[in-house]
Amino acid sequence: MIVEIVDVIDPGQVYTELSHPNSGGSCVFVGAVREFTNNEEVTALEFETYKTMALKEMEKIAAEATEKWKLNKEVIRHAVGKKAVEEPVVVVGASSAHRDACFEACRYLIDTLKERVPIWKKEIFKNKTVWISAHP
Repeated sequence: MIVEIVDVIDPGQVYTELSHPNSGGSCVFVGAVREFTNNEEVTALEFETYKTMALKEMEKIAAEATEKWKLNKEVIRHAVGKKAVEEPVVVVGASSAHRDACFEACRYLIDTLKERVPIWKKEIFKNKTVWISAHP
């Protein structure tokens, strides 16, 4: 299990991290900063977190997915700080014996991360800044 809060995400390293001799498939989701939200130009996103709490919750999520889908390996990694358009901000991945399990687990990892992990996002537009998720 790999769960991390990092400054920079390298999506290329995830395949190696998920590789396992009993895995017939791996599935990876990479989330990045998009240029437009609701027809407004985004210049950057900024992420903050309560790291200790976030890592504990990420570990719980990974353990839940491993148990439910019998995963061989899983990765949950989220970036913090200011990120430019096209820059990756989150990567989740799962490897398992069969493709259905890793597809379903990967979807669960990203959806549950967004619901439960205390990571706050600020969208920086050309003319304004908006907190998207509740900030403490």
